[in-house]
Amino acid sequence: MSGGSMATRNWGLVLLMAVQGICAVFFIVDVFADIAAEGGMSHLTVHMAVETLATLTLIAAMVLEARFFVSLLRHEVALEQDLAVAAAEVHEAIRAQFKDWKLSPAESDVAMFLVKGLGTAEIAEMRGSAEGTIKAHFNAVFRKAGVHSRAELLSMLIDRILAGRLPDAG
Repeated sequence: MSGGSMATRNWGLVLLMAVQGICAVFFIVDVFADIAAEGGMSHLTVHMAVETLATLTLIAAMVLEARFFVSLLRHEVALEQDLAVAAAEVHEAIRAQFKDWKLSPAESDVAMFLVKGLGTAEIAEMRGSAEGTIKAHFNAVFRKAGVHSRAELLSMLIDRILAGRLPDAG
């Protein structure tokens, strides 16, 4: 989920909780107004008792929602930090593999764009190079990696990254 939609959901929940707070204040004022109109607590009616119980339940629900919301926000921050660490580790593992293949800096740069899913024309534009130059870099990367296509290169990288992460089966 993108950050924008998560923020929208967060604000939606905050808005909902604010409306609940306004409703709770309204009900509290109404309960006290009913008590004052009836001449005090000695003349409580079933209606006022139910209204008071509903108000207290609404307040309790708001407290629980707020605690749950704060917990979710903390969890979201922790997940984002874990994702950033994992992305950096994957990037570093890919760079290490490129080093093992003895890719030149230009080949490594082009290979990283290739891994990210960019096409030949996009890479050429980003690097300010001709498409033929990018294709030559692709061929050098494929030759040094011992593969014949982008799919094989990605598959090999994934396999090598996972092999470094998974415990031994034996």
